[in-house]
Amino acid sequence: MSAQDTVIDFSALELECRAAVELDHKYRRENDAKLRAVNQRVASYQEFRDLVLASNLKPIHKTVRDGIRKQPWNPVVTSSHNHVTSSHMNQ
Repeated sequence: MSAQDTVIDFSALELECRAAVELDHKYRRENDAKLRAVNQRVASYQEFRDLVLASNLKPIHKTVRDGIRKQPWNPVVTSSHNHVTSSHMNQ
């Protein structure tokens, strides 16, 4: 088989390249988290490990956070609690 007969599978090459880039991003993200943890002088290995494992998480945007706060945790309990409170007030 000569060099002219070789067929390059560009889609497979692209997938391999994307996977390599993603692994590089993961390595850098986790390494940065490790360096931050060391600089923060975390108290235990568990804290260090948690910081590294959470390195892929992003903060919640303010608009999303505000929407979450306005919604009651459990609307069924909130509704029944209001019902009980109003019924006790009528007595």
